[in-house]
Amino acid sequence: MELKVKQMNEDAKIPQYAHEGDSGMDLYSIEDTVLQPGEIKVVGTGLQVSMPKGFEIQVRPKTGLTSKFGLTVLNTPGTVDSCYRGELKVILINLGKEAYKVEKGKKIAQMVVARVEEAKVEVVSELDDSTTRKDGGFGSTGLD
Repeated sequence: MELKVKQMNEDAKIPQYAHEGDSGMDLYSIEDTVLQPGEIKVVGTGLQVSMPKGFEIQVRPKTGLTSKFGLTVLNTPGTVDSCYRGELKVILINLGKEAYKVEKGKKIAQMVVARVEEAKVEVVSELDDSTTRKDGGFGSTGLD
């Protein structure tokens, strides 16, 4: 699968895998900003992407940023559709107790390229009940 990436300005860093076998590529901020506790900001990466139909990018938090500072991606995973050509941006929220300074050129999230299927929707009057869960709602499988 080929992912085409366009740098919108010279500060934009090309996403890359940190280690062989990683699922996600790091995404970097192109701006300096501060997120106060509980604050939400949309942070630019300075990148545009193009991928074939049948794929998406999922934008996910960086484990270290979340576990150490409470910084996470609000709409996890954020979805970038194959038809989107605008700037790749990350919606961050600071769930920590201290202000967090996002610095230009530093990691803010990761992106995973994933295959997706396009579904054909069929309206029916009844669904099959061939599952053991049937219509059990949230928590129906228990907490233990």
